Amino acid sequence: MNELDEITGPVKAEGRDINVIDKQLKIEVGVGSTVFEVILWCLAIIPGLIFLLVKIRAGNYLSQLQQKIQHHASEVDNYLEQRVQILKNTAKLVDKAIDFDKSTYTEIASLRSGTPLSDGDAAAVDAIERANAKLYAVMENYPQLQAHEEINNALNQNNRLQRDITAARTIYNDAVLEWNTAVYQWPAKMIVAARRGYTTRIPYSVSKETKEAARDTFF
Repeated sequence: MNELDEITGPVKAEGRDINVIDKQLKIEVGVGSTVFEVILWCLAIIPGLIFLLVKIRAGNYLSQLQQKIQHHASEVDNYLEQRVQILKNTAKLVDKAIDFDKSTYTEIASLRSGTPLSDGDAAAVDAIERANAKLYAVMENYPQLQAHEEINNALNQNNRLQRDITAARTIYNDAVLEWNTAVYQWPAKMIVAARRGYTTRIPYSVSKETKEAARDTFF
């Protein structure tokens, strides 16, 4: 019989949300670890020296792993900084595009909203042609080399950066998992971690607002 029986329950039909526990656990070892080290030295000097070397390697590993975690955290920051800059640039382009839409499209709409035009209404036809010419001219040069294409490119860059940020956060969480696993590996790593006062690390998690937004209906 399985201790966790998904057939007979208890089953939580309404489900349960997943949350990251925002708590660091201090690594501690008991008297048994000290006794273990003393026994090694009492048996002979060679076992004691070997374990001393093992602890040195464990300490170096944990120090390097800390730098690895810092590096991955910095990568996330770099992507976020790039995304902020792209969003700022996109906002400027959109703002200019809105002005463009108001000035040009409004002019064309006003010409087309009245009585249907005929080929004989030369003045109105000329006005529409001028508006069309203005439209294409602005599209080609606004704001220097196709504004709307730049907006699309900026949005595509933003989407790519969001994927990069998600991937970078996953890599960061993998490094945090590696750390949290290593500091509990007894004897060497755990003893070193306890002696240095290390704690577990908290992986990346989304905000409450983001979780609530994810439940919204988008389509």
